[in-house]
Amino acid sequence: MVRRIIGSLAAPLLLAGCAALPASPPSTATSLATGMVSAADPRAAAAGAQILRKGGSATDAAIAVMLALTVVEPQSSGIGGGGFLVWADTKGEVETIDGRETAPAAATPDWFLDAAGKPLAFPRAVHSGLSVGVPGSLRLAATAHRNHGRLAWAQLFAPAIALARDGFAISPRMEEFLGNAAERAAADPLGRALFYDAASRPLPAGTVVRNPALAATLERIGRGGPEAFYTGAAGAALAQHVAAATPRLAGMSAADVSSYRAKPRPPVCGEYRHYRICGMGPPSSGAITVYAILKQLERFDLGQMGPQSAAAWHVFAESQRLAYADRDRYLADSDYVRVPVAGLSDPAYLAARGALISETARLGSVAAGSPAGVTAQFRSGTGPLEAGTSHFAVTDKFGQAVSYTSTIEGPFGSGLMVGGAYLNNELTDFSFVPEQGGVAVANRVEGGKRPRSSMAPTVVYDPQGRLFLVIGAAGGATIPVQVAKALIGVIDWGLPVDQAIALPILFAPGDVDTVEPGSSLLALKPQLEAWGHRIVERPLPLKANAIEWIGGRWLGAADPRSEGAAVGE
Repeated sequence: MVRRIIGSLAAPLLLAGCAALPASPPSTATSLATGMVSAADPRAAAAGAQILRKGGSATDAAIAVMLALTVVEPQSSGIGGGGFLVWADTKGEVETIDGRETAPAAATPDWFLDAAGKPLAFPRAVHSGLSVGVPGSLRLAATAHRNHGRLAWAQLFAPAIALARDGFAISPRMEEFLGNAAERAAADPLGRALFYDAASRPLPAGTVVRNPALAATLERIGRGGPEAFYTGAAGAALAQHVAAATPRLAGMSAADVSSYRAKPRPPVCGEYRHYRICGMGPPSSGAITVYAILKQLERFDLGQMGPQSAAAWHVFAESQRLAYADRDRYLADSDYVRVPVAGLSDPAYLAARGALISETARLGSVAAGSPAGVTAQFRSGTGPLEAGTSHFAVTDKFGQAVSYTSTIEGPFGSGLMVGGAYLNNELTDFSFVPEQGGVAVANRVEGGKRPRSSMAPTVVYDPQGRLFLVIGAAGGATIPVQVAKALIGVIDWGLPVDQAIALPILFAPGDVDTVEPGSSLLALKPQLEAWGHRIVERPLPLKANAIEWIGGRWLGAADPRSEGAAVGE
């Protein structure tokens, strides 16, 4: 494509038309091609950069970032949750590791139904052990470290231990979450003591907090490896704590915790305008949904339409509707459901889906398609809009890159804490409704199963086969749209990745299209509504991070909507 030729022209035009976009996002840094870290918190990014400077690999640095985020961004991710990691190198090798949480072995499809067979209210489910899956973050980290680590395991813990022991300042974003999600953040006595005053008010931004319990936990795991979290007294205590908060006779067991394993999975890769795009397959819906959105749009000249065109955002919204219909019907844990990955990512199938899109009218209704490989019929389920996630990207001087999304699902997860860390509420990513009209929902609860995720850690190779982009996002179901939008910005509109991330977003997975309050896209609302769109303004949990190889150096970028930062080695 001609993105490098048009890039210098597209950026000034975009900035002139979208006043909400900063000319130079303060969260962007550049470096020579020795290494780069982009993360949602500058202290976590600095932790990763510290590991790179010690000779660590991208994998080592990514693990240090995840551990540091456990301390400084407890509302979003950490060792009490799970995630997905995509590793890539300059030779074109791509590996993916699934560290998604699992349901207890005792869980059944009626896990989130009350005695009358009705779905539980979401808060009731979240604020209990029903929502907690066996955490996967540390097993994921250990698997990745075994494959591609260069430094000793214990060294990766040092930055996070120092932050927990010596203290860190509450950020404005964290203060906001402490106020908005106090029912979770203050549910545990330790969380209440750490982050609230005697009158139960959130501590203000700038207050230095120390978490000695978490420091001790990290020190123990640094010395003893992941076994110090999953087995013995520590694993049994975790399971007992969750089971005691579970309003069922059967809950999480010590065996559920000790038997957890992170799983290498086949990456999902596809070509869009001669760029090779790779990401995480099931139980993540991320890579398949990102690729579907893009590939369904390939017949449109988005570059000619440009980022200020109502037509471009119209077809982008329509492609989302088609992709999410397939996502909701077919995507789930492939160890339990036969997911037609090849059929869903087949170029011919996606071209046929894209042919349904009109440039001048919105489809009246959208249904899932019939990709090759479907062996059973499923119904679409239900799911919440989660926001407790964090993404980070790392490149190193050894020619390796990591795109890693880590999550505890909602803000402060379930509110339960173990060892100074919040435990996830990932099981609420399962459909609360196990069947529709007598037909099973693919993403229903089952013992040992991993809930479907929207996380989309992604790597991209350019038409010459060079690794040039490492990207991902946080924000629940918006994640695939954030990533697809940024890739369109880079590939079709010739923007450097910092400006592509900063683009406004139109989130349209169903019958309503959502834009952020004050979005520059509101100028296009009359035309979009004339084509049948229903536009609403609502805050969206947007937070993307990326690294791009551009002009002979790495450009690190973090979403200007967030507190993120990029730090070079």
